[in-house]
Amino acid sequence: MGLVAARTAVVWVPDWPVLAALTAAGLEVDRPAAVHDGHGILAASALARARGVRRGMRRRQAQQACPELVLLAADDVRDVREFEPVAAAAETVVAGLEVARPGLLLLPADGPARYHGSEEALAEALADAVARGAGHECHVGVADGILAAVLAAREQRVVPRGTALAFTDPRPLGDLLHAATVPGAVGDVAALVDLWGRLGLRTFADLRALPAADVETRFGALGAWAHRLARGEDLRPAARRRIEPDLAVGRELDPPAERVDTAAFVARSLAEELYELLVRGGVTCGRLRIEARAVDPVDGTPTELVRAWRCDDEAIGGLSAARLTDRVRWQLEGWLTSAALGRRGRRTGTSSDEPRPAPIVFLGLTAEEVVRAGAHQGGLWGASSGQDARALRALERVQGLLGGEQVLGVRLQGGRDARERVQVAPWGDAAPPARPADRPWPGALPEPSPASVLPEPVDVVLLDPRGRPVAVDDRGGLRAPPATLVEPAPPGPGEQVREARRRAVHQWAGPWLLDERWWSPQARRGAWLQVVLDDGRAALLAGTTGAGTTGAGATGAGTGTGTTGWRLEALYD
Repeated sequence: MGLVAARTAVVWVPDWPVLAALTAAGLEVDRPAAVHDGHGILAASALARARGVRRGMRRRQAQQACPELVLLAADDVRDVREFEPVAAAAETVVAGLEVARPGLLLLPADGPARYHGSEEALAEALADAVARGAGHECHVGVADGILAAVLAAREQRVVPRGTALAFTDPRPLGDLLHAATVPGAVGDVAALVDLWGRLGLRTFADLRALPAADVETRFGALGAWAHRLARGEDLRPAARRRIEPDLAVGRELDPPAERVDTAAFVARSLAEELYELLVRGGVTCGRLRIEARAVDPVDGTPTELVRAWRCDDEAIGGLSAARLTDRVRWQLEGWLTSAALGRRGRRTGTSSDEPRPAPIVFLGLTAEEVVRAGAHQGGLWGASSGQDARALRALERVQGLLGGEQVLGVRLQGGRDARERVQVAPWGDAAPPARPADRPWPGALPEPSPASVLPEPVDVVLLDPRGRPVAVDDRGGLRAPPATLVEPAPPGPGEQVREARRRAVHQWAGPWLLDERWWSPQARRGAWLQVVLDDGRAALLAGTTGAGTTGAGATGAGTGTGTTGWRLEALYD
């Protein structure tokens, strides 16, 4: 089994090499243009492609297809330098982004989506931030795993959770080119896709149907990388058997560096030193964190800058001192020539208002997610990645900083509903739970437990095929089968009123009656009901079965003497 794919957001700026070249040259973007490396076309704008220009064409062929084509030389440093404002703008919305390549950003989606309300709202916020902060239009996609997220960004869509394979399976294997993040790997990937085409493999579903071991044996590390993407897995190593500490190197710059070539000389020395540490320890890393500290030339205000680069694609290029140096040099070029470093600083002693970059006084490199070299293979059973131990270490460190009572953990205890079975206690507290979990709990929810419990129950209306409210009768059964679930609509902007959402009920189970503490004032009589909706969700509903009592998280529900009502308590995967 591979590493489960995380929910990932991708920010993609179409035709970035061409757009960066036009921007650096001060040319308008509404003209056909292409970037070449002296051998052929590397990228073409949409206008150029509409007139027949294609990647891989010779310069003469491209000019024959489009005589007014603007040809611009390829420049990796320029691409990174011009992309830095895009990354900085996206970072105002989501912290912890990774630069996969100039023009493509990878971001975690789960936490930011909860903060913004939904994944669609997150995508809108990212697109708006890039447009406002960098002046470029971008596409945003969200899906499970990197491949599905990259392809979703090209279509500006959010792929529902759990449907990534259905989204990628029918797609041609040529889409692997969009997921290649290592410079120079496009040619190798294209050659592999061409070979697979001649062997009869056309789609990701065809590739995924092959045994992973056979693919790696026949096509090497590059084939294993592609097969892992086709399976919808994350590119992070599937087995990390040892917990390795992050490796870091740094150096104070005296005198401070104001020029890229000066800073790049130090960066090369640091990159070689870091690579030597990795080789000596027999490890590799998944991310390279670049840190710089600059001081404003006028008022001495320090500026801290941090950027993480993804570098775990061993299969399509490998990790080397030269690759580490390139990433650092590109990032320094972006910082020293953009607004990131010291646009506040002005030239002193002259009348010019032209800003100068703040000099860098410290440069540091950190290899993160360090794993043993060669650990990019699946385990015999499961994946012992070491992530749990690293999380434990981080929690203990935070607890030491904030105090034992400030870091809380959750554990299961006895109870009948999903809420009361969860106990919150200080992390590491060995005290027994208030209600033992190994006791019988008659009337408890049947297995499996819900995957997500709502922070607050939501009042819903459950209707039968005739449109009448569904109620629980005196014998604990439903008066009529449920057919429709009506959920309240989310609030609209301002005073806008939105219609309630109606979902058809495809399947249902229950009700399960709950009659708890009948001898006390805290008595509860209720019923649980599970429903499967037309959008694929499985929901847990709660309602009461008696008048004048408080139900299992519900307010009224079910007999002829009380009102009819249900509450949405939780969702199942």
